[in-house]
Amino acid sequence: MTTLASGSPATPVTGPPARFRDLLASEWIKVRSLRSTPWTVGLTLLFVVGSAAVATLADKAAGSGPAEFLPFDAYPAAGYWTLMLVAGSMGALTVVSEYSSGLIRTTTVAVPARGSVVLAKSAITGALWAAVGTVASTGSFLVSQAILDGHHAGVPITHPGVFRALVASALLAPVCALVGLGLGVLLRHAAGTMVTSVFTLLMLPTMFSETDRWSADVKHALVAGAWNRLVQTWEPEPASLGYTATVPGSWIVYALWPLITIALAVLVVRRRDV
Repeated sequence: MTTLASGSPATPVTGPPARFRDLLASEWIKVRSLRSTPWTVGLTLLFVVGSAAVATLADKAAGSGPAEFLPFDAYPAAGYWTLMLVAGSMGALTVVSEYSSGLIRTTTVAVPARGSVVLAKSAITGALWAAVGTVASTGSFLVSQAILDGHHAGVPITHPGVFRALVASALLAPVCALVGLGLGVLLRHAAGTMVTSVFTLLMLPTMFSETDRWSADVKHALVAGAWNRLVQTWEPEPASLGYTATVPGSWIVYALWPLITIALAVLVVRRRDV
């Protein structure tokens, strides 16, 4: 590890290199020490699970027929678009807050391997928001089905399509958080990163439809479009208008967005000054 010589802050002293597990511990301390983190996570979970309860109670069709899984009762767009917004913003703040405070200079002096720092941040951010997403997705499903059980319309997790929707909704949070983190490294500016993150994750999908092939292809290549397809439990009619994304293609979109943004972040951070 590189440390600063006493009385000479500009002179580095070379020591043993930091191990990756040390970087993980350091990044976890940074996240845990922020007072806003538990409040943000707690309020987000409350809103997401609460939105599932409200959507289920407001659905007049719930319980009017045979039991079937109603994906947008368990996973309403309002709740999960909010989860995307918060996860993407918090992922971005993981990086841009260090740039704005100047802490990133201390970090890069202590650990010259900047790519390893980004990967450690990504691992901690992904793990944290995977846990948040799992709690939100499971809670939303259990709450909605508890309400539907009162109308004899609840379904088990083994019902076709339910487990896929649950997993896709759980992974939505870490995917968006990692995209936000990658954008934060690339842009290094709080306002610019937030605007870009919100535009990419939330606003851009609304600009495209599935009526034309080129427009549908763009929509399906976005995170929100992939999530919509993965929580959809019914298959479209062959004669229906428009173009529908495939389930394997939507999983690929889920994987590529964080992989590409983090890979670009690692590449860029190795080639430029702090």
